[in-house]
Amino acid sequence: MAQEYFSKDHEYLRVSGDTATVGITLHAQKELGDVVFVEGPEIGQHFKAGEAVAVVESVKAASEIYSPIDGLILEVNTVLESNPALVNEDAEGAAWFFKLKIIKPDQLTILMSRTDYEKFIAESI
Repeated sequence: MAQEYFSKDHEYLRVSGDTATVGITLHAQKELGDVVFVEGPEIGQHFKAGEAVAVVESVKAASEIYSPIDGLILEVNTVLESNPALVNEDAEGAAWFFKLKIIKPDQLTILMSRTDYEKFIAESI
């Protein structure tokens, strides 16, 4: 079973082995509103934690999606390019943005559990 982690930038990671599936949280999706455009990274690119990896645009705003940890892009969800509304339908499921090969597993310890993330959101409101 995959382990879940959450960032303060509202990305989630589902970690299985040395691979992290990354997307935006349900909270982020609700804040964005109707998503109209998604641009993902290129396979093989390296990113450091905090670097912008992808772009998501909604009727309200454009936002960058950041890499929560250091990693190498293994896969990109190209379905989102032709169907960006999938982010509104299944943000924490089928609408993942990219998969990373985890370079520094110890970085996962600075991320939040779902419970901690929900507390973080509640305190931010």
